[in-house]
Amino acid sequence: MSPPLAWSGAPAGTRSLALVVEDPDAPAGTFVHWVIYDLPASSNGLPESISGAATLPDGSVQGSNSAGRTGYTAPCPPSGTHRYFFKLYALDSVLGLGAGANKEALLKAMQGHVLAQGELMGTVTK
Repeated sequence: MSPPLAWSGAPAGTRSLALVVEDPDAPAGTFVHWVIYDLPASSNGLPESISGAATLPDGSVQGSNSAGRTGYTAPCPPSGTHRYFFKLYALDSVLGLGAGANKEALLKAMQGHVLAQGELMGTVTK
């Protein structure tokens, strides 16, 4: 299940938010756990256990993760300690990407639209 997240302080002019969660310590290279975009600018967080629905009731859209699924995939490192980066972006537009866009498509669509960004890093050890 996805963790609860909270944020504040989106800059003036923010029209939407986007979130990418990834593990750069995965054995096969960076594993993307979650891609979600077009979060309302007025949003101040996400509750625990977001469904895997492509579009959420508030209009947020979920993309494809490295497991090939829409929505959140929980951490499960095979061994050692892995870092998980939660990267939140404040954007000056609503991207309008269809559901299921991957991280690369999201980053491309965000080019020139990022007003601010924040990052939280957590670890999981097996």
